[in-house]
Amino acid sequence: MLPPPMLTFDFTHFPTLRTERLTLRQLTGTDAPALFALRSDPQVMLYIPRPLATSVADCEALIDMMNEGMSRHELLHWGVALRSSGELIGTIGFYRLQPENHRAEIGYMLLPARQGLGLMQEAVAAVLNHGFEVLNLHSVEGVIDPQNVASARVLQRAGFVQEGLFRENEYWEGKFLDTAYYSLLCPASR
Repeated sequence: MLPPPMLTFDFTHFPTLRTERLTLRQLTGTDAPALFALRSDPQVMLYIPRPLATSVADCEALIDMMNEGMSRHELLHWGVALRSSGELIGTIGFYRLQPENHRAEIGYMLLPARQGLGLMQEAVAAVLNHGFEVLNLHSVEGVIDPQNVASARVLQRAGFVQEGLFRENEYWEGKFLDTAYYSLLCPASR
């Protein structure tokens, strides 16, 4: 049996997604202050081994970098906004696209005041549907700090299964951190 052909991604026309309460849309420079509120918040970044943003300019540069990555078809990143007000409350996206393996990694963050309301679950469902139905992914992985119980719950509710735990495999701010790996196969392939 021949292996399936390698996927090709084209994000020239950005895919805006809508759910009952959310619009998932492309980030623009005007989103930098809201992104700064996320990426400078120690509570949001607690389980993400990246430096806190120190300025709105940091976030403008990050938006430019993500949009450039999309223009090279290397990642797909959405801003998560409330449909009712347009307020940017989070981000979600596919990173580490592996077209040869029909696989991508999902990542997300949400303002603390909006957590626990099922909003990220709604966003994850929309992004997974896009990944499986439009991008033709075979599997999606979630890579999290195992202490991030809320993120693990989001993944498990979406159908992900923990497949591995790498002990002390990352070094961040003077400590070795564990990493949990979750995976979800395309429902059509099961």
